[in-house]
Amino acid sequence: MGRTPQPVKDLGIMSLHDENPELAGYEPSDGRPLRGRKTRLLMQVVVVLGLIALIVPGISTTVSVAARTADASCAIWVAYSEPSALDSEARFEIIGDHGFGWQCYTSGAFGGDRFIASLGVIPGTPRLPSTVPLDS
Repeated sequence: MGRTPQPVKDLGIMSLHDENPELAGYEPSDGRPLRGRKTRLLMQVVVVLGLIALIVPGISTTVSVAARTADASCAIWVAYSEPSALDSEARFEIIGDHGFGWQCYTSGAFGGDRFIASLGVIPGTPRLPSTVPLDS
C-alpha cells in the first residue's frame, strides 16, 4: 500500500529543508529586486488609490449622517426651548464657546441667533428635560 516511514538518525544538525520543507528547491536570487522600479511605483500608486477609494466614502457617509442627525436633533431642541424661533441650525465647531462637536442654535428668532444645546461629537436623539408639575 504505502511506504513505511524510515527512522531518522539524530545527527544533531537539521538542514534547512527539514525545518522548512516548503523551501525545498529554493535558490536565493542574486540580490536584485524581483520587480523593477517602475513596476514598484505603479503598485504603490495603485495601493494608495485603493486605500483612498476605501476610506473616503466611509468618511463622507459618516459626516453626512452626522449632519442630518444633528439637524433633526437641533430642530427638536429648538421647538422645545424656543418655539418662537423660525428655524434651527446645527453647526460643527472645533474651537467654540461650548466645546468640541455639534452645537445647536436658533435661527430667525427675535434678537438673533441664540445657543440652545451642545449635541456632542456624535449627535443622537435629544433627551429633553421632563416638565413634571410640582404637587406640594
